[in-house]
Amino acid sequence: MVHPLMGQAKIVMAADQVAALHREVDAQTRPLESLHRDRLQCRRGCADCCRDDISVFAIEAEQIRRHYPELLTGASPHPPGACAFLDSAGACRIYPHRPYVCRTQGLPLRWFDELEDGTPIELRDICPLNEEGPPIEALEPEACWSLGPCEGQLATLQAKTDGGTLQRVELRALFTGGSTA
Repeated sequence: MVHPLMGQAKIVMAADQVAALHREVDAQTRPLESLHRDRLQCRRGCADCCRDDISVFAIEAEQIRRHYPELLTGASPHPPGACAFLDSAGACRIYPHRPYVCRTQGLPLRWFDELEDGTPIELRDICPLNEEGPPIEALEPEACWSLGPCEGQLATLQAKTDGGTLQRVELRALFTGGSTA
């Protein structure tokens, strides 16, 4: 079923590009997962990062619609509080086609922001379950996943698909047929 917000030609193009971006992210995160394997507690059923309020660009939501129509129409979402796509054991029911944000969770993350005076500042974060190990502030930049570039690529793909509105979709809304966040 093609969601009414996207035309068939645009959706096919976007689906291929999103899938390629997801493969690229997976390839880029593998070395980080290997580097941090002793500290990463992320395992099947660990769902601390799987929050209920996550939204994704509509092009990623469409990927889920295309690959999981039976799940969206015939199954119930996980109860509120955690991601709607978790099963009763806390495992992801859409893991092979999970959104970008889910592909980088758990890793040491870094991004740039600005102080009130405009001074740039680097920020870092990691799941509290993965804090044990060298302080993330002491890690070399390449030992962290840098937020920004992939989000920018997704935003560009979304803008090409929806004319620049950068529409987002709450994951839970996919079960109810909703479209925007």
